[in-house]
Order: sequence, then structure tokens, then C-alpha cells
Amino acid sequence: MAPPSALIFIANGTEEMEFTIVYDTLVRAGVTCTSAAVWTADEAKPEHSNIVTCSRGIKIVADTSLQSLDADSITKYDILVVPGGAKGAETISGDARVQEAIRTHLASKKHVGMICAGSLAAKTSGLAGKYDLTSHPSVKTDLEKDFNYKEDSVVVSDNLITSRGPGTAFPFALQLVEILCGPEKRRAVRDPMIFPSNDYIF
Repeated sequence: MAPPSALIFIANGTEEMEFTIVYDTLVRAGVTCTSAAVWTADEAKPEHSNIVTCSRGIKIVADTSLQSLDADSITKYDILVVPGGAKGAETISGDARVQEAIRTHLASKKHVGMICAGSLAAKTSGLAGKYDLTSHPSVKTDLEKDFNYKEDSVVVSDNLITSRGPGTAFPFALQLVEILCGPEKRRAVRDPMIFPSNDYIF
């Protein structure tokens, strides 16, 4: 049986931690991950070579670009993930192909994850009124009228999983591991990471 697979979107301005922590944690669980750069019309040039500049200036080479994927290939992934970062989330959530992929995935009972400002993709994809969700506080007012807004670190609502920001990236990623691979795999991935004890003060 093939391992679960994830398509993780990334764009100029994506929040580094939300992308890399999710990608890394899923790989540790045996999930086959592919990152897809989403370019605006002005950015879609061959010389980019899928090199994305994230919100803090870190450059990441995406595995592929959204433009090079057809709709059928996207539907083969078990989960789509939309990270945050204001500029990156704006690009990803505003892309019509991303929106269609999200709607198709959820209609097919497959999973979609969104974190931080990436949760704006729930609104742009026309999911208003259908799900509980959370997001970074900076985009709460954009979402709370159209969704049952919550302030939990991670919110699971049917097949939509949302989270709040860089500080919740690990619990978000581990929740995705549990959904795709089960609770035992979540524990197997989590324990060697050596998270602080509960009495640790950040």
C-alpha cells in the first residue's frame, strides 16, 4: 500500500516555520511530500526555477510549481496544505486553481490543512458557513462572520484542519500526522523530537 501523500503550497512571502515544520514532520511520519510554488501572473517566469523567497528572507526551492500540475494529478494527493505568511497566503488563497483544488478535495472527503493567514483560503474557496476554523488573529475579522470561528490551537472540522500561527505549527503538523497515519505514528514521530515538559515557561 502506498504511503499517504501531501501537496504543500508555497509562495513568495510564505511563513518559513509553517511550511518547513509541516513538511519535515510529515516526512518523519513517512508521508510523501511535494511542495508546489504558486506564482502570480507577474511572477511566473522560467528564471525563478521554483525558488521562493519566504517572509523572513529564507529561500526555498519548491519541488514543482502549481502551473506544472494538472487538476487530475492534484486530486491524487491525500491532503493539501496552505501555510500562512501574509503575502504568501494572499497569493495562494487568491489562486483559482488552488481554490478549485480545495473544493474538489473536500467534496471527495479528502483532507485540507490551513494555518495562520492560510485559513483565508477557506473564504476565497467559497466554504463559508460549512466549517469551524481558526487562524492567525490578524485575519480573524475576515473570517469570523462566515465561519464558526474558534481560538483553539488546532481545529478539526470534518476534513478541514486549521491552526493559528508559527507557534502552533508543531501541534498542527502532528494532528495531520495522526489524521493521515494514526495516533501511534503521531506518538512515534513526536517523542524523539523532545518537546519541553508541561512546566516549561516560554
